[in-house]
Amino acid sequence: MMNKLGLLLLMSCAPMAAERARVSEGERWERQAKRVTIVRDDWGIAHVRGHSDGDAVFGMIYAQAEDDFGRIETNYLNAMGRLAEAEGEAAIWQDLRMKLFIAPETLQAQYAASPPWLRALMDAWADGLNYYLATHRDVSPRVITRFEPWMALAFSEGSIGGDIERVDLGELAAFYGDASTAGACPRRSAPQKRGAARAPRPPAAEVGGAPEEPSGSNGIAIAPSKTLAHHALLLINPHTSFYFRSELQMSSDEGLDAYGAVTWGQFFVYQGFNERVGWMHTSTGADAVDEYAEVVVKQGAALSYVHGTGRRALQTSQIAVPYRTASGMATKTFTVYRTHHGPIVRSTNGLWIAIRLMQKPIEALSQSYLRTKARDLPAFRATMELHADSSNNTVYADADGHIAYFHPQFVPRRDDRFDWTQPVDGTDPATEWQGVHGVEDSPHVVDPPTGWVMNTNNWPYSAAGPDSPKREGFPRYMDGAGENARGLHATRLLTGRADFSVAALRDAAFDSYLTGFAILLPPLLAAYDELAAGVRKTKLAEPIAALRGWDLRWAAGSVPTALAVYWGQALWQPAVAEARRAGLPVFDYIATRTTPAQRVAALEAAVDRLAADFGTWRTPWGEINRFQRLSGDVAPRFDDAAPSLPVPFTSAVWGSLASFGARTYPGTKRMYGASGNSFVAIVELGPRVRAVAITAGGESGHPASPHFADEAARYASGDLREVYFYPAQLAGHTERTYRPGR
Repeated sequence: MMNKLGLLLLMSCAPMAAERARVSEGERWERQAKRVTIVRDDWGIAHVRGHSDGDAVFGMIYAQAEDDFGRIETNYLNAMGRLAEAEGEAAIWQDLRMKLFIAPETLQAQYAASPPWLRALMDAWADGLNYYLATHRDVSPRVITRFEPWMALAFSEGSIGGDIERVDLGELAAFYGDASTAGACPRRSAPQKRGAARAPRPPAAEVGGAPEEPSGSNGIAIAPSKTLAHHALLLINPHTSFYFRSELQMSSDEGLDAYGAVTWGQFFVYQGFNERVGWMHTSTGADAVDEYAEVVVKQGAALSYVHGTGRRALQTSQIAVPYRTASGMATKTFTVYRTHHGPIVRSTNGLWIAIRLMQKPIEALSQSYLRTKARDLPAFRATMELHADSSNNTVYADADGHIAYFHPQFVPRRDDRFDWTQPVDGTDPATEWQGVHGVEDSPHVVDPPTGWVMNTNNWPYSAAGPDSPKREGFPRYMDGAGENARGLHATRLLTGRADFSVAALRDAAFDSYLTGFAILLPPLLAAYDELAAGVRKTKLAEPIAALRGWDLRWAAGSVPTALAVYWGQALWQPAVAEARRAGLPVFDYIATRTTPAQRVAALEAAVDRLAADFGTWRTPWGEINRFQRLSGDVAPRFDDAAPSLPVPFTSAVWGSLASFGARTYPGTKRMYGASGNSFVAIVELGPRVRAVAITAGGESGHPASPHFADEAARYASGDLREVYFYPAQLAGHTERTYRPGR
């Protein structure tokens, strides 16, 4: 299948390559634009049709630029390590981190080595962006005034946090910011040896002591045997920062016809569906990034590092980081170091730490695109043989009735005696990678008897209830996430049902039960019952009664929801540091290690804060938890005096499948969401595909557009709109039909 698909793609790109060689750039752009049609529906969503796949790519990236060129450029400034050229010195360390892995000359060589069909798509991508800039002289890029085809390889995978972002900026700055530190010869400490005790994965960072919204997503697939129409169903529910992706359709006369969420600036549908196949990615707990503790030896001016019984020369190079200043551009140059494991990114206990991660941009971009053209399970499965997805679990469904859960396809094969959550001994050859795991020896499940699969960024060992992969059958490094409250919630909703429909799966996706508080509240109620009579017990009697009588379901008009969330936050804040020291997720820590006195004190703090901010602790949740979109800026701003909408669902940390990551901001008392449910779609894969969907806010990044916030009310209520997948569905729902540049 892959060979046949590759041959078709190769044949389709030949005319484009010939045209590129014989005509001028401007003429080429005009010709390609004439082969593209863009239909904007009544929600402003672009439905792009091209003669070839390259034409579709040209048109879809042009349409993206119309909607939000600023986010496209920002994504590539980030991806190429050029953000400081726009934002100044504060972004230098972020840029250095990217430049440790991304270099223009390397990307140019990889572009030249790419298969012709992929080069043709990258050419079309660059041409579409450059044609947009040429026809929109009023648009002023911050830095990138011309896009080159090789740049597409810098941003080849669509998840919200690339592996490179695992490098801590503070530790990177501490290492490379002081020349005496960077050049010193470290003393040798004992790195981890084989068989060392396994430490828990460090918990995620928290923001301001409040829960950081889990970044990841929900994916659910239902087999035909569990649906009323006997068609497979798929829930696509990414949890990202808002406005991180556009929603569009791209199709061609060469078999491309994909709809879904597209990360700004990329030319493939990241989470979506075609007429036969649907796919949803969730952030994984699999460990595909490793740190090596290197023993560096200095002899005169030469630096080497120990490996096995010998030494190897430490690689050094210069990286220049340009940055903007008030008086113009300046540059800082860094001497950076590498071992065969990867770049040095920090030091600890006298050892230099190198990081190793997947670096396969050609394969990653190929896999990301080719999966959108797969028409069945074997074809979709074949794209995974590229082994170029290190960060995503995949939930799959198709029109043939198959459902599946797949683990990432780039998980290095390693000696499981080591604790890979900590830096391993870089001197020991036994810590080297031994290839990568394939699908068959990674956790996965296809067509389980339970009739459903799901993932909520939890471990794969509950993906299909009792038919899930078994934990004891896999290395420990296959998962560091464990179970989570959303996973328990999803299992509760899916088990034992055989009456699913599009509407029923939508209801499940927005089910209001909060499994987190089902765990946390009973110890609070017990602590209150044991509290001695007095002022505090009297003060908290009514709040406790409200919580005791609560059905554990969020609602905009619910006072107990607001009280429980504020209590959870008050409990969370002082536990962050202790949980980190204990090596536990904060939720697990507050559930098992906080004292009765701490639980009661946190409730009193919540009552006092609600009264101070809103006049009474009896404030309904919807008065506090709000959706607001005031500008198209990447960094949001919020204002209590400006219009906003109530949102009933809560943060995912409390077990809500529908996620709204809200907090207060400078100058606000209300909480405003900036992450969580960014796109939701329910897809029914039958003889004809049917879908309903919603995007946070609206499709356009321009405040003057009618599609800047036209989906906000539907978003807040979970009222998904019909997707216009087939041309006939656009009849009566078309705002504009045009060609790029017209």
